[in-house]
Amino acid sequence: MRFVVVLAALVLVAGCGEDDDSEAPASAPRLADLTVTVDDGSKKTAEVRCDAPGDSKVCGALAGIKPKTFEPVPGNVACTQQYGGPETAKVDGELRGETIHARFSRVNGCEIARWDAAKALFEAAG
Repeated sequence: MRFVVVLAALVLVAGCGEDDDSEAPASAPRLADLTVTVDDGSKKTAEVRCDAPGDSKVCGALAGIKPKTFEPVPGNVACTQQYGGPETAKVDGELRGETIHARFSRVNGCEIARWDAAKALFEAAG
């Protein structure tokens, strides 16, 4: 009986050690790794790289931009028919670990609202 108790104790102790195969915790994704191109008559491109909102003014602005800003306007949404100008922009890369491929213009009220929501990002391109 003593042998069984000692064997059980050894099994318990052996199971309490550190696991050498444990994975290191995954690092948080960068805040942004984006390429921003604005065409207002001449194309300007900027690379926006942020690990944290405090890295720069544009990084701070990115922290407040909602993911919906990068989604296209659904086709069933009524938008005011006003023209905001010929400017266009595109944003490609990753934001908070999510892939972004967004196109912006100022052709109607909905697109102008999206543009204004991302304006700080476009200003990074000059």
